Amino acid sequence: MKIQQLSFKNRIASNYIVTTALLIFVVFFIIYSIVKFSVYSHVNNDITSEVEKHLTEIEIVGNSFHLIHEEEWKEQEHNTLDVNPVFIQFIDQNRNVIQKSPNLKKSSLIFRKENGENKLFDTKLADNSIRQIQVPIYEKTKIIGYIIIAMSLEDATMVLNNLFEVLLIVYPLILIVLFFIARFIAGRSIKPISSIITTSNIITKDNLTSRIPLPQNRDELFVLSQTINNLLDRIETAIEREKQFTSDASHELRTPLTVIKGTLEVLIRKPRNPAEYEEKINFCVTEVDRLNYLVDQLLLLARFENQKQSLKIEKVYLNAIFLDAIARNSTAIQSKNISVSTNFTSDYYIETDSYLFLIIVNNLISNALKYSNQNGNLAVNLKSIGSKIECHIIDTGIGIPKEDLESIFNQFYRSKSNEHPEIKGTGLGLSIVKRLCTLLNIDITITSEEGIGTQVVLSLSKADLK
Repeated sequence: MKIQQLSFKNRIASNYIVTTALLIFVVFFIIYSIVKFSVYSHVNNDITSEVEKHLTEIEIVGNSFHLIHEEEWKEQEHNTLDVNPVFIQFIDQNRNVIQKSPNLKKSSLIFRKENGENKLFDTKLADNSIRQIQVPIYEKTKIIGYIIIAMSLEDATMVLNNLFEVLLIVYPLILIVLFFIARFIAGRSIKPISSIITTSNIITKDNLTSRIPLPQNRDELFVLSQTINNLLDRIETAIEREKQFTSDASHELRTPLTVIKGTLEVLIRKPRNPAEYEEKINFCVTEVDRLNYLVDQLLLLARFENQKQSLKIEKVYLNAIFLDAIARNSTAIQSKNISVSTNFTSDYYIETDSYLFLIIVNNLISNALKYSNQNGNLAVNLKSIGSKIECHIIDTGIGIPKEDLESIFNQFYRSKSNEHPEIKGTGLGLSIVKRLCTLLNIDITITSEEGIGTQVVLSLSKADLK
């Protein structure tokens, strides 16, 4: 049988009650102990006073003693049973009773050797609780008898018993009342949690606009609610971005497939001469290459999505990376007759993932060449500024309109692509660059002026060569 768990509200109340129960128990124990100590102190003081008083009422003769005013002693308060009676008894060294107070009647106080002398202890007298002391009577250094004085504990016992019963009854009642009070307060305190649960239940992938109402008090629940709302904002943004990415990717993949399909359908409608077949097949191969490149770019984006744990950080010779990237794009440089200049005033080293950094540099240089005009210029400059190294890639291409600069890192975005159909691309290059720069903690800024050219600046941390 499954045991039902207590609700969060009841658990808070229960934990509060357990702590409070322990505290109240300690307080009640202290109260009971103080009352008991006070009652016993009063009895002890009375007994001590009686001992001092009656020791002055005896006369020692040789090895024996007797009361000085025996008749007066018998007429004193001991001959009646008062509210707090005192019992007195004299015995000799052989434990024989010499004299006792009239209120003892036929009973006698028992000398208890195991309890010692001049020590107060509790005992019984005819089934009644008493507190007793046994004080020796000396003749010089010899004990010739004892005076035994006892006082009833019935009143004290009654007071302590009544107090114990009251505390025993009040204790659970207080805990029950406190439990319901704590439960009520806990219910009000965790009300924002109910709002969190309600809001969470109505949030789906198609409804991410709901947010948790923030509590008035800026406590831990306020921080929790605010944190969850921020998380929902990030999730909503990520899902919208993924929806847009999926839509754009589907469109970009569908376009070359549609072109290939249309070309092949036209090709098989009627017999063609070998030249026409070759032309259409080459056209399809070009589209397949474009499709293959697009898939590679998409896979590259997916591969390096928050992959910091797989980075291979090492010292990288920056000069060689840029020269390698320029060499990789030599065909494009020659076809457009681009004049390339490099300004490396020193040998520069950084600590990064060389493979990923080469992808960044290669994409940036490839973009600069792609959007450069015939007989244009490309400059690559490296310079040291404090603890940073700045890499400047400057082209004299068609440039980017100012209003498009904020969108150039978006996936599949291409500025004024309809005005330049001759420039092929997927709109993923700068998106990949931005993603990898974030991964490698590289700052990237792009400035551009339409018709003049574009400048890309990478800010890198120097490597410690020691």
